[in-house]
Parts: sequence; C-alpha cells; structure tokens
Amino acid sequence: MSKPDNKLTSAEKSYNRALFYRRYGIGIVMIGMIIILSITTKFLSANNILNVLSTISINGALACGMVFVITAGGIDLSVGSMLAWGSIVIGIVLRDVGSIPLAVVVAIVTCAAFGFINGFLIAKFDLFPFVATLATQLVIRGLATALAGGYSFPIAVPAFTQIGLGKFMGVIPYPAIILTVLLLITYVLMHWTKFGRYVYAVGGNRNAAEAAGVSVFWTRVLTFTISGVCAGVASILITARINASQPNIGMGYETDAIAACVLGGTSFSGGIATIPGTAMGIIIIGLIYNGMNLLGVESYWQTVCKGLLIVGAVLLDIFINKKRS
Repeated sequence: MSKPDNKLTSAEKSYNRALFYRRYGIGIVMIGMIIILSITTKFLSANNILNVLSTISINGALACGMVFVITAGGIDLSVGSMLAWGSIVIGIVLRDVGSIPLAVVVAIVTCAAFGFINGFLIAKFDLFPFVATLATQLVIRGLATALAGGYSFPIAVPAFTQIGLGKFMGVIPYPAIILTVLLLITYVLMHWTKFGRYVYAVGGNRNAAEAAGVSVFWTRVLTFTISGVCAGVASILITARINASQPNIGMGYETDAIAACVLGGTSFSGGIATIPGTAMGIIIIGLIYNGMNLLGVESYWQTVCKGLLIVGAVLLDIFINKKRS
C-alpha cells in the first residue's frame, strides 16, 4: 500500500518531482520554446515549419537508431561517418548504374553491415562502445574518402533529389513522412515486441537479463545493426537534400542524435527510454537551430545552448538514479 503524499519523506518527494520532470519536462520545454519563438519571430509561417520538419528528419533518423543503442547500455559514435559512406555509395551507384532502388538498398545494407560489425566487436569482445565506435568512425570515414577518391561529386538523377526536396501533394516534405514512418516502426519495436523488452532488460541489468534467458549478445548486436539501418536512411535523406555525394558530410551529427535521445529522457546508464520522448528531443534540437537562426544568434552560441541542455539532462538522470537507489 502506497503512503499518502503528505506522509512521503522529503527524499521521496524530491525523487517524484525529478521523475515528473523527466517524463513531462521535455514536453513543457518544447511547448514553451514554440510559444516564445511564435511571439518573437515568424516561426509559425508555413514555409518555416515545413523547413523545420524537413531539416530535423536527418537527425531524427539517426536518433531513431541511437535510442536503441543507448537504452541497451551502449553508444554509437560512428553514425556520422556512416552518413558519409552512404552518401558516397549512393552517388557511385547512381552514376554507374542509374538505379535509385539499388542505390537506396546498397546504402542501407552496407550501413547496417557496419552497425553489425560494431555490435559484434562490442558484444563478442566486451569492448567499451565509446572506444570501439570511435575507432570504426575513423575507419568508415576513411573508407568513404578512399572510395570517393577524396572528391565530392554531384547527383545527376533529378528523381532522386525529390526524396530530400520533394513534397507529398505539394505540401508535406517527403523527409518528414519518412521520419514519421521510422518513428512508428521504432515505437512498435521498442514498446510492443519481445526484442524491445530485451533491450530494456539488457540496459537495466545485463547479468539479470542473461540469468532470465535473454540473449545479451544478439540483443546488443541487433541494437547497433538497427542504428546502422537508420544511419543508412539518414544518408539517403542528406544526399538527396544537398544533391551531392560528399565524403566529409556528417561530422558532428552523432552528437545531435545523442542529444535528441538524452533530452527525450533516454538514460545514459541504460534501461530507460521512450520513442515519444525521443521524438520530442528531435524537435527540441530542431527548434534550437531554427529559432536561434531566426533570432540572428551565431552558430557557436547554438552549440553552447545545446551542450548546456545535454548537461542538464544528464544531471537530472544522475539525480534520479541516485534517488532511486
């Protein structure tokens, strides 16, 4: 039987407040930012909203995969380099073969393969995810640069650019539709499948999960593979958006994906995450960039603001974990 609220200790009340902020704080912040930007700028103009929806799709796709990795107790620093790899592969296939479906499939499959390698190395040899993916980040970008011969080249297939720049019925950007579908798929995977429960279990307590019969090895491998698949989707969106294949794109994109997850309530200690929260985190990152651009704030202050938000989210996570224990 739970105690009445007036019988709760000060520590329990403090924990409940922190838990409330984790669950609902991101939504409050998002609504507050939208209200402030609507009053101070032309944020609510149709063109600006559609631009935000299109822009956040790339980071959103990366975050959809990153949330699985972090929830299972890992981290993936290689997704930015996968963007570059996917971009180069797409450009080469379109240039030499001219097939859009083949370019899309090759990009997703090869990025998934890199994700599988990440997961296998980490799960098999118990490597630190930070170190392992930092190494593969360098390897993948190096391979992308070598494959491109160190040069960028334009995409000469107009139909492909419609993936990143086109609009459904002339209104809704295709990238926003793709991100919405990806969020729905990841929501089902995370919240409605046995695999999703395994991800939470492995991130919450790996030893207990293994004792309960969960395949910790394959769960960890699959989370990184999913991250690779989502990076492949993001590489399609960014390549179509900029209409070029570039070996140097994607630098720093992994931090935005991590930030979106953490702001959305995903715990760095693992075992705690929600896809709706991640979706709101994606929007928050987009609002920071778009809002500060509208206000004329320099890009370096945008980075400072994003970093402070991450620090705040991590401190809240640490505080809640201490109170829980």
